[in-house]
Amino acid sequence: MEALTVKDLYTLDHTIAKEIFDGVKYPWEVLPKISAFIVELGNTLSSDEYEKRGEDVWVARSAKVAPTAYINGPAIIGKDAEVRHCAFIRGNAIVGEGAVVGNSTELKNVILFNKVQVPHYNYVGDSILGYKSHMGAGSITSNVKSDKKLVVVKTPQGNIETGMKKFGAMLGDEVEVGCGSVLNPGTVVGSNSNIYPLSSVRGFVPGNSIYKKQGEVVEKK
Repeated sequence: MEALTVKDLYTLDHTIAKEIFDGVKYPWEVLPKISAFIVELGNTLSSDEYEKRGEDVWVARSAKVAPTAYINGPAIIGKDAEVRHCAFIRGNAIVGEGAVVGNSTELKNVILFNKVQVPHYNYVGDSILGYKSHMGAGSITSNVKSDKKLVVVKTPQGNIETGMKKFGAMLGDEVEVGCGSVLNPGTVVGSNSNIYPLSSVRGFVPGNSIYKKQGEVVEKK
């Protein structure tokens, strides 16, 4: 389904991780590759622009990282990014240029494109967030099904087997997720869409849509 492809969801010029998507159709295919990609990319970064902190952690010299934040490698924190008080980056994380990782937010195995905001009490795991996407306070990605079965992406044209046990959400460019929402395993939200606060989202939400509740998705006007 074309609407779920990398080409349809993301503007690749807005991430330092552009090359990880080479030859990839669906964005979740890169999730198992993030760790090795960070190490390879990190070792090519200019020491004038990035400081290596500990094992496999590269932080842009222009980034702001609170002293209470914890960053485990492999990780890259991009230029002008902000990692705030008590943020917990567990590893395998690329934080894009100008992105915000907020108070008590937890990241694990993620790519945040440039200018992404996860600023307040968010959990983002095994997910990719497109350019300028924003998750409201307390919204999270749920990345493992309760029955522990492999994640399936559900679309109107049929299901797509991913073969993955851990898979959170793929958010296209400029997606807005309302406060307190849960993006269930295998959620894909097309670019420029809005998710109402306190939503429980699963499956595919088309681009340029407003998700009000399950079964009520309207086109933006």
